[in-house]
Amino acid sequence: MSDQAYPSYPTPPNTLDWRDGQPYSTRFDDVYFSTNPDNPQQGIAETEYVFLQHNDLAQRWQHLDSLTFTIAETGFGTGLNFLCACRLWLKTAPAHARLHFISTEKYPLTLAQMQKAHAIWHDLAEVSQVLLTQYGALAEGVHRFTLFSGRILLTLHIGDVQTVLPQLQTPMDAWFLDGFAPAKNPEMWQEHIFARMAHLSHATTTFATFTSAGLVRRGLLAHGFLVKKAEGFGRKREMLYGQFAGQTSIKPMYTSSTAIVIGGGIAGCATAYALAIRGIKVTLLERNANIAQEASGNPRGVLYPRLAGHNNAADTLAISSYLFTLRLLAQLRLNADALNQCGLLQLACNARESTRIEAIATRGLTETLVRHVNANEASQLAGIPLSFSGLHFAGGGWVNPQTFCEALVQHPNITVQTNVQLTALTQTPQLWHARTQLEQGLSADILVIANANDALKLTQSAHLPLTAVRGQMTTVRATEESAQLKTVLCTEGYITPALENTHCLGATFDKEDTALDVREEDNQTNIDMLKSISPNLMDLANQARSGRAALRCTTPDYLPVVGQLLNAEQLTQYPPKHKTDANALPWQHGLYVNIGHGSKGLTTAPLCAELLASMVVGDPLPVDTTLAFQLNPNRFLLKTLGLKRLVDLSMQSEQI
Repeated sequence: MSDQAYPSYPTPPNTLDWRDGQPYSTRFDDVYFSTNPDNPQQGIAETEYVFLQHNDLAQRWQHLDSLTFTIAETGFGTGLNFLCACRLWLKTAPAHARLHFISTEKYPLTLAQMQKAHAIWHDLAEVSQVLLTQYGALAEGVHRFTLFSGRILLTLHIGDVQTVLPQLQTPMDAWFLDGFAPAKNPEMWQEHIFARMAHLSHATTTFATFTSAGLVRRGLLAHGFLVKKAEGFGRKREMLYGQFAGQTSIKPMYTSSTAIVIGGGIAGCATAYALAIRGIKVTLLERNANIAQEASGNPRGVLYPRLAGHNNAADTLAISSYLFTLRLLAQLRLNADALNQCGLLQLACNARESTRIEAIATRGLTETLVRHVNANEASQLAGIPLSFSGLHFAGGGWVNPQTFCEALVQHPNITVQTNVQLTALTQTPQLWHARTQLEQGLSADILVIANANDALKLTQSAHLPLTAVRGQMTTVRATEESAQLKTVLCTEGYITPALENTHCLGATFDKEDTALDVREEDNQTNIDMLKSISPNLMDLANQARSGRAALRCTTPDYLPVVGQLLNAEQLTQYPPKHKTDANALPWQHGLYVNIGHGSKGLTTAPLCAELLASMVVGDPLPVDTTLAFQLNPNRFLLKTLGLKRLVDLSMQSEQI
């Protein structure tokens, strides 16, 4: 994939004005929803009439015979349609069912604009608050919001609907066609949009739209939709609604009810959580006496995305996973002694870092995500004098990884078993079996390997090119001067603000060393990293210190491996031809991996867990397809065999 395939991340500004206290788009010279100064709730009435009533959602949800229902919307705007759909879903749908709401928005509103708009709708305050708690920086790309303990998933694509719809593979049950009016925004109402709608629709898929424009009616009719007219809302004379009546190519999804996850670190715990909120009964196996004892066992881990000077796969993953993890932490509501979003400063501490940071500063990234600051501004934010300019991540900070993991597994669908020594994995036609030191093993529909470097001990994943990397972090007693630090500082390493009079520093990176003994020279290396940052940190070299060593798990391209595994032995022994259908490859159906996160697992592992769970149950993906291809666990094996073309196809076969 070329770098040009990735989102560039700057988002065009929304040109919004407030008229009579309600939002108005000056870009499109149109209202966001039906307005009436004498009736601020008119927008809600419009949504309920046009989209909820004419898609017959109340009736369909009261008699829902499936586990999920999926709505696709063209134009998120203020989120009004989403809020109304959420409220109706919570009121009428079965408690075990999940609503997927997929929406696109090219010009997203800021958090402040959303808050002002939502303040109008008092009846929607409950669902609005849940959304706004997670709503923040929105860079170009895909954003996944998990609401009401997983009963509602919002997948918000920031970008042009014409580029977003071709990426979607999920069957849709209802369409909300709600861009600005065709006369004001003709680009959203194109022939290929209607064609893609038809591709993603089935026999009971419905649609509704506020407009009755001829080009919309003709486009829908031409692609297999039955189109009806109804009286419009408010000043609109007519509106359109109907149902798909064309041919469908949608395949039924295999449903899983049980899962085994191997590994109790952040990758395993996040995977268990992502599966559990989808109604899957998960057994989490950990070889130690408690979860989060290895690389996830450090007292504090920092939260930030390490960005590149240009957009590529690693950069896309860094931003997407950072924002997803912040939303996940907002749901978990950890205590202040376990999570501190005090902000993070990444400092231009040498020529290489200065060049990279200056390149990032010119990319036009939204300031709610990252802001370039000079040395004086950085000093004010940090609370101590600093010598360097840098990048400020206002949402960054630190989290206690153990508490994070423990919060993730506190779900009624998750059972944790510790002190489990895994001996082998076997498969029967319908189940995977985890053989342990106990006489009685465990069985489940699917099995996920999330045990980092120990994946190499299992026959099914032994071929993965994983490398163990030793890292040692240091805790050091604060001085009177260092205790003034208010944000996390990141250079070649990091230092956190003092908690209980102790800083955390880290971490070394030794690829050729897998020993876990604590070394004083490594503690000194971590402390030496601080000397050039600030005079307030100089005296830490004389303070009492201790260390902790653990192994990280990395891959040759430093990207994680996430998804369903192929049978490496069969593939190598009987290599397929280049034109082979991906479905004919030797899949190990039901066997997945989520490993290879290196030192970035606190941010990347939760999003990859959400991606994996979405693959398992057929949910909309929480990342764009280009990035999903780059994380394919079979990419190294297929390329080694000269089958690079099949990397993307093997990913698609998991989804379709």
